[in-house]
Amino acid sequence: MEHNVKKIGLLGLGTVGSGVYEILQRQKDALANKVGCDIVVAKILVRNKQKYATMYPETLLTDRWEDILEDDSIDIVVEVMGSMDIARTYISQALQKGKHVVTANKDLMAMHGHELLQLAKENHCDLLFEAAVAGGIPIIRPLKQCLLGNNISEVMGIINGTTNFILTKMAEEGMDFADALKLAQDLGYAEADPTADVEGHDAGRKLAIMASIAFHTPVTFTDVYTEGITKIQAKDIRYAHELGYEIKLLGIAKQAEDGVEVKVHPTMIPQNHPLAAVKDSFNAVFVHGDAVDDAMFYGRGAGSLPTGSAVVGDILDVARNMVYGCTARIGCSCYYDLPIKEMLDTVSSYYIRMKLEDRAGTLAELAGVFGKNGVSISMLIQKAKEGDTAEVVIVSYDVKERQFRDSLATISAMPMVKEISSVIRVHQA
Repeated sequence: MEHNVKKIGLLGLGTVGSGVYEILQRQKDALANKVGCDIVVAKILVRNKQKYATMYPETLLTDRWEDILEDDSIDIVVEVMGSMDIARTYISQALQKGKHVVTANKDLMAMHGHELLQLAKENHCDLLFEAAVAGGIPIIRPLKQCLLGNNISEVMGIINGTTNFILTKMAEEGMDFADALKLAQDLGYAEADPTADVEGHDAGRKLAIMASIAFHTPVTFTDVYTEGITKIQAKDIRYAHELGYEIKLLGIAKQAEDGVEVKVHPTMIPQNHPLAAVKDSFNAVFVHGDAVDDAMFYGRGAGSLPTGSAVVGDILDVARNMVYGCTARIGCSCYYDLPIKEMLDTVSSYYIRMKLEDRAGTLAELAGVFGKNGVSISMLIQKAKEGDTAEVVIVSYDVKERQFRDSLATISAMPMVKEISSVIRVHQA
């Protein structure tokens, strides 16, 4: 189909970019049948052409963005560089030139997605970003299209493979956090600086994107409460198992009458919940809609080929839209402007592990403080005793975060409390 060719300018040849190129080369003979045109990579933007000259045709490589931007034969710009500011500039310029854009950039879409989608609409261009959230797992397109007939009330998921791998090793092999993190780094699951993963920032960006689409309201990364897994101890995982829970780093977005809540934090989830069985570096997203009820999307959340799969899917979608003259048919869906709830106004139940002075009346004093702040205790267990100190685990019923924090502030100052060792929110199915 030489008469019908769509040309691509690929920005970046890192983990994802190399996967995209490999898939397109592998599929090139079948693409005409799949989308009605040939897909050709015309130019690849890299910083250092010499680095890639032996692996890719030298005629494709350029270190000048203008070679792609000013080439009117290039129809689709595929941005997989990973940076935010430069990517924002390049994508904006490409859209203004009338070029369609596919990106895997979660940082960019979580902060500036609404602005860029508006720019795409103004220029009648497609801007697709399936790979920005869960690697190879399709979730953006299902939320925008397949589940559009639903009023979605909750999106909850394991959307960071690094932290899920670490928590799996802690749960199954009894490793402590530091050792599990080192193993993740040795295997290439975690970066040398793992902050974005282990502090929940990566998951927070992905959650902001999903919440915006699911609830049709603008949500940015700065709206998301984030708390990481660095304080989780192997002991907490053992106790969670005794209570019938697994500990996972969850991104949780809910829509209620008083607004949208978006939060990422370690969560005890019942062992019979589908997300509890998601292990190692796998990701999963759990969606509740009023018509579909519960649906879960599961698979590889990162990696060269899984993420490349999502990018190529978007490329083919854009190419098909071009062939049939229906580009820009699905843009920004944020037609509401719902309030974002403060974390203090959200509701959860809580697991607290603490060390108390082992004497008569301490538990009664503790229960009195909780009761005064409206925190009802579901479970109270003494786990261990060392000398005159007892370790106690408490699980509360659902309560507002504000009331729970007030209780914790009072308890922390009580002389009988030697240490508040751990606080983890509990998801009640």
